[in-house]
Amino acid sequence: MKRGIPGGWATVAVVVILLLPLLLPEALLTIFIFIGLSTMVVSGLSLLMGFAGQVSLGQAAFYAIGAYTAALLARDLGVPPLVGLLVAPAATAGIAYVVGLPLLRLRGHYLAFATLAFQLITLSLLGEARDITGGDTGLAGIPALGVGPVQVQGAFKPIVFGYLAWGLALLSVLFNYHLVRSRPGRALRALASSEAGALAAGVPVARYKLQVFALSAAYAGLAGGVYAFYVSYIAPGSFPLVTSIEFLIMATVGGLGSVWGAVVGATLVTLVVQVLQSLGTLPGMPLRAPAVFSYAVYGLVLVGVMLLLPAGIVPALRSARWARWRRL
Repeated sequence: MKRGIPGGWATVAVVVILLLPLLLPEALLTIFIFIGLSTMVVSGLSLLMGFAGQVSLGQAAFYAIGAYTAALLARDLGVPPLVGLLVAPAATAGIAYVVGLPLLRLRGHYLAFATLAFQLITLSLLGEARDITGGDTGLAGIPALGVGPVQVQGAFKPIVFGYLAWGLALLSVLFNYHLVRSRPGRALRALASSEAGALAAGVPVARYKLQVFALSAAYAGLAGGVYAFYVSYIAPGSFPLVTSIEFLIMATVGGLGSVWGAVVGATLVTLVVQVLQSLGTLPGMPLRAPAVFSYAVYGLVLVGVMLLLPAGIVPALRSARWARWRRL
């Protein structure tokens, strides 16, 4: 039986997303925006790992490339910020395509280590190119996002970015939903099952791997562009290695084989981490308690999901639901 979009829950989610930017205080609205940005990145990572079977530990590098592309175009080259935001995913996808040519010849943990090395190289280049990127000091004074004289500033800025981040996040999820049910999507699933089998069935394995790698990078680049215009300051330290691990855990917790798992994983992991960081800042806690809690939750959540829900939360819930209906 073919599964469709859970219309009732999708409608509830859209209504909640429309209301929350108007109801949340600014501090919680910022977390809401970051969850939307993470959902975009994790959507691409889920597509790459869950449906194409390719491992990546360097999504934060593409997140950084998108942020720096949008910021440099708007701040130093005088490009309209909206144009810079649109160019960011295209430029990131182009870089990913070039980088993927040699990297995607690798498989398994070799590919994972190669993408990890790519992020380390990216952060090193951003830190060394002081004349362009500002080095470790970073880029400040990024122009406000807007169209012509209308700029997103002041008290309405978090509200507008809340709608922007989650609007783009939902578009990425819906695009993935239709993609995985199309003919190329079926080819990607075949590729994830067996590259040799997919190749024997006539699937252009190398081309599909490269294209989905570039597409997942484009999602991260778009999220990075929105992030740059929202915070108005970026530096290499804004995109540490742990961010890539965080994206990977979000995708795994939500369910790598599920389109909607990106939303669940990004929301759950971000909220749990925020709660633990808040506990770590309580009076009497050691100075390093927030960081320790963050690293601890990544490990504990991942181990717990792998033991109890190896397919992720969304596939597990779906399986339980259909099992219950079959029993009835």
